[in-house]
Amino acid sequence: MTIHWCGTGLSAIPGLRRLIEAGHAVTVWNRTTDKARAAVGDLTDDIHAFDIDALSGKLAKGDVVVSMLPADWHVPLAELAIAKGAQFVSSSYIAPEMRALDGKAKDAGVALVNEVGLDPGIDHVMAHRLMADYRASDAFDPKNELSFLSYCGGVPKHTNAFRYKFSWSPLGVLKALRSPSRSIRAGEELVVQRPWDALSTYTAPLPQPEAFEVYPNRDSLPFMAEYGFEPGWPVRDFVRGTLRLNGWSDEWAPIFREIETLQGPTGEERLREMSAEFWSKHAYDEGEPDRVVLCVDLEARNHGKTVWHKTYVMDAWGDERGTAMARLVSVPVSLAVEAAMAGEIAPGVSAAPSDPKLVTRWMDTVDVLAQHLQIVDHAG
Repeated sequence: MTIHWCGTGLSAIPGLRRLIEAGHAVTVWNRTTDKARAAVGDLTDDIHAFDIDALSGKLAKGDVVVSMLPADWHVPLAELAIAKGAQFVSSSYIAPEMRALDGKAKDAGVALVNEVGLDPGIDHVMAHRLMADYRASDAFDPKNELSFLSYCGGVPKHTNAFRYKFSWSPLGVLKALRSPSRSIRAGEELVVQRPWDALSTYTAPLPQPEAFEVYPNRDSLPFMAEYGFEPGWPVRDFVRGTLRLNGWSDEWAPIFREIETLQGPTGEERLREMSAEFWSKHAYDEGEPDRVVLCVDLEARNHGKTVWHKTYVMDAWGDERGTAMARLVSVPVSLAVEAAMAGEIAPGVSAAPSDPKLVTRWMDTVDVLAQHLQIVDHAG
């Protein structure tokens, strides 16, 4: 049983090294073999130039394919996994094309596991634990009005004038700023075309409470069912969003204005130019610590009175182990790989697990990866 790990970018290395060091049979695939050797060459020489046909020739039944490649590779690799009777793992969001493979994966008896990085990933696991805790509490009542907030962001550990630093290509961040979002706010569906149209402030319940700018991203609503919200439950808020340092929106206002004007191929070219410029000016320096803050909050009210309210809060930063972002993205991926190999994840397309045993394993590991992890009980 071999793990075929595809992609050795900045966010992939700690999880990849963990699997190799644990004694698993791992074949490493990367577009540039020199970069892969620089990352894990001290642990293995089973390193190959990524080519899907070459991978197909080596992939066997029961193996696992890990895609840490750009998103357009996930579905082709998942299809290859199904054809070969192999499992598949990716940290990325489940695209409709991936979701469409659910039936074929179940028929083949293979798991296509996605959304097992940081966000999405750890945030899902926190939400599952909070929901299980709430359902098991004396306060649980289907008539309670619920508010759910989940905010995650990578921010500089040492603040700067730009209020941000990039740990990988800025292009993805810039493209995300052009995306609409859908959430629930004050009992109403909120659809906004650009993040800056829905900026608000959130105070994270850290040991020293800290305020951040936050905004919803993507479509939050499908995650209501994923987290176990049942139809008919009253919901005041349901937001999955991004967290930024205070002052970020003011500093980035000129960028927002320009992004609004970009259209067509010319606009795409300008985004690439901006990405290259930001990478040269605002990438992390060698050894400079990054920081990741993640808060998942669930509150239940009955007739306007809070009857249950807890927040999972995590604060992590770069240290001698490397960047916080890389640890928190790739180590959960490695946990998903091991769970898939052990048959602990059911066949079909799935996201981060809700199984209590796996949730505990995930969160025990996150507790080691992060410098601060706590469940804050506001109503206790």
